[in-house]
Amino acid sequence: MMTTQIDQNSTEKPVITMSRVFDAPRDVVWKAWTDPKHVTQWWGGEGFTSPVCEMDVRVGGAWHQIMQFPDGTKITMDFVYTEVDPPKRLSWRNAVTQPNGPPSLLQTLSFEDLGDGRTKWDLVALAESFEQRDIAARMGFAGMVTQGLDRLAKHLAAAERV
Repeated sequence: MMTTQIDQNSTEKPVITMSRVFDAPRDVVWKAWTDPKHVTQWWGGEGFTSPVCEMDVRVGGAWHQIMQFPDGTKITMDFVYTEVDPPKRLSWRNAVTQPNGPPSLLQTLSFEDLGDGRTKWDLVALAESFEQRDIAARMGFAGMVTQGLDRLAKHLAAAERV
């Protein structure tokens, strides 16, 4: 199994960076990130579901998702896309921040075609401060994303073509 590389200790910028290589072509990995019918199959940790996923993948477009935990608890996530450059880059940030809610992160994905049917995926999650980055780290941001990436890898392997 491929592993996810994680760095959440930068002292230069309040970022969490992650990378992974998927055994799928870049356009397939891009589609799995931008098409709600695929996102609902892998988003979130083990046992999570996504009963609602609406994506308007364009700069300024909205991404509305409801994620359901295995115990039935639901959380609503609303994001706005800040950069869309298919199939190379995708960025979004929280559309709404809540007092005492999770930190707002500007998340930027890069998809690199490795030329052999594999795609290198990189994430830079930029917080507004080191304190906010550290809160996100303590809340398990990287662990939750890693579980989602594991589910995405399984989804890509199971799908003949997404």
